[in-house]
Amino acid sequence: MYAYIRGIVADIQADRVVLEAAGVGYELIAGKKTLEKLILGEEARLFTHLHLAEGIQALYGFYTVEEREMFRKLIGITRVGPKLAVSVLSVMEPADVISAVITDTPAAFDPVQGMGRKMAQRVILELKEQVKDAPVPSGKAGQPVQTHVPENIRAEAVQALVALGYDGLTASRAVSAVEEAKNVEEMITKALRMLARQ
Repeated sequence: MYAYIRGIVADIQADRVVLEAAGVGYELIAGKKTLEKLILGEEARLFTHLHLAEGIQALYGFYTVEEREMFRKLIGITRVGPKLAVSVLSVMEPADVISAVITDTPAAFDPVQGMGRKMAQRVILELKEQVKDAPVPSGKAGQPVQTHVPENIRAEAVQALVALGYDGLTASRAVSAVEEAKNVEEMITKALRMLARQ
């Protein structure tokens, strides 16, 4: 119904923003990552999703098209509603979700409020088909790159980094940033070098 709304940021709350456009104040539910980029009194454009369920309608706002598309993928998963999808995107970038799915890392979702390990495994399972041909996101400014590293090598490397004490999201990001590796050991070494530079 609405592709996006451009207007002045009239109000910012913990989980929503009001954009005033052509004299109308649109209340949009948004995640932390979107809200952090908005400045009260300045113009902003948010991509929108109108959600209708059980007689309730709500308008959701996203800073990028990629966030909105990932939100739509997430709410298409069994037992994942808009609230949980917003929680995911409050902590993770769309590229982080793709990395977690490709590297099979349920632990990457640990920081997400309201998502347990079983739900994280369901998300990975149901998104696997949808992102299997997506380029693996790189750590370089979030730009995706096409790599030829097998999924099992990435998954094993993430598990090794988690065993070393890194959280799942950090481990998944580091492994996804490695463009080439012949084996698990090389993947871990390169990922550790990247983490040491941060």
